Amino acid sequence: MDGEGGTYAYGGYPDLDELFQRQAAELDKQHRETILHKMQQIVHEKAMYAHLWQQAFVNGVGPRVAESGFGLIPGYAYSGPYEDVTLAGK
Repeated sequence: MDGEGGTYAYGGYPDLDELFQRQAAELDKQHRETILHKMQQIVHEKAMYAHLWQQAFVNGVGPRVAESGFGLIPGYAYSGPYEDVTLAGK
């Protein structure tokens, strides 16, 4: 694992990269677990995170939907606000 290579990779942590290589080659399960715990500790101490973002376009339309939400927000091309979408008969 090279933190400096790859199409979508940038930056890196040489200490973690080195530990990753060590644990990948380690045959002793207990020693490998120790290395992985050390890696987890480093990630925690550096407060590292991976921001995950996915734009979900939830659209409610059909016979079971009381009010679809389309057009409730002027100029907004999707169904919303989602909190106001209700099912028929509810």
